Amino acid sequence: MDKVGVIHGRFQPLHNAHMEYLLAARSRCDFLYIGISNPDPRSTREDEADRIRSRPEANPFSYYERLLMICRAFKAEGISTETFCIVPFPINFPQLLKFYVPLDGTFYMTIYDEWGEKKRQLFEKLRLKVEVMWKDRPKVISGADVRKKIHQYGPWEELVPPVVASLMKDLQLDRRVQEIRGVV
Repeated sequence: MDKVGVIHGRFQPLHNAHMEYLLAARSRCDFLYIGISNPDPRSTREDEADRIRSRPEANPFSYYERLLMICRAFKAEGISTETFCIVPFPINFPQLLKFYVPLDGTFYMTIYDEWGEKKRQLFEKLRLKVEVMWKDRPKVISGADVRKKIHQYGPWEELVPPVVASLMKDLQLDRRVQEIRGVV
């Protein structure tokens, strides 16, 4: 088991496949840093490997709202707040990562596409210890899938942890997505 792990994602919103990913990483280390990428518009940059992920409509939730989603989901899983920390993760500005996460931790990731492969190469170029938890597995759900269902007033609640669905309704985050034009 690694002493310190680092994982990241946009979590727009946190869905059940994200939970599988986060829990798999948490089981591999004593302490997990959870990085939220695209934490604010200044830290978001278009990348040719995945142009959609940088669009405002693909990032409807604030850093704080996503932090709440993760905290509540981990609490519902019985995971102690003493075993993880949530931080900004400016993936588009890798020179800034050292200000948010320990670079000597193990960087856990999954690879589904060109964007995932590009991040792996980036981490290796930075000489970070990388562990690919799984690769070439079909993506069963994405944040875009959840946002699309919400936008179309379809059933979306079963795609996210129950505490996340509750939080999203309480904060009217589902309404925000429904009002976005050209949702992605």
